[in-house]
Amino acid sequence: MTAFADLHRPGAPLLLPNAWDHASAAALFDAGFPAVGTTSLGVAAAHGLPDATGAARAETIALTKLIAKLPGMVTVDIESGFSADPAEVADLAAQLSDAGAVGVNLEDAMIDPQVLCGLIEAIKRRVPGLFVNARTDTYWLGDSSLEETLVRTEAYVDSGADGVFVPGMAKPEEIATVVEQVNAPLNLLFLPGKHTVTELAGLGVSRISTGSLLFRAAVHATVATALAVRDEHPVPPGIPGYDETVNMLGL
Repeated sequence: MTAFADLHRPGAPLLLPNAWDHASAAALFDAGFPAVGTTSLGVAAAHGLPDATGAARAETIALTKLIAKLPGMVTVDIESGFSADPAEVADLAAQLSDAGAVGVNLEDAMIDPQVLCGLIEAIKRRVPGLFVNARTDTYWLGDSSLEETLVRTEAYVDSGADGVFVPGMAKPEEIATVVEQVNAPLNLLFLPGKHTVTELAGLGVSRISTGSLLFRAAVHATVATALAVRDEHPVPPGIPGYDETVNMLGL
């Protein structure tokens, strides 16, 4: 875990792009990113499955085995663990670690926070070297309560979490409060138009994730390019050629 944990530096945050398949992960590593995460929406949607329902467990494991062989570090979004049973979630974490993953992202969107605490404890007992990033959805799906966010994130750290993730949080004063009061690296979701990497670094954020942004951008670019061809408009510039793409992906 040490090399990955060392990338979480307050004021000099790890920008973690999120991949959804082998090609996207390989391209991001080729671009120089030292680590990538997976996006649960991208992984699920790429297989015709709904996100945040626990439906993509097998697909997540298969993808991890594939991209963990690439030259970089991989952390895996496992939603709420795909189970509420601590032993089952610990087994999954061990399987992902054996495949080469350096971390997991575990969220409380679908389970009680106390249940998540138990899952974190089980993972850290089974795979102590795995970086557990504990996500709370108080801002993403809840009432944007700073007080509840502090209660949950502190409980997750007490349970062994190595970092905390609060997607949807954007107000500088609230970000600064979490950085100051929670004894763990803070991970935020990049929100276009609401902040910049430089601004988040200045607030002491340690990790910035792109979440499903890259997957959504890729789908948008695919449709836009297809429409340009159909409507006889200029194809967007900068698209790599066949040989360049093969080389970039190491195929």
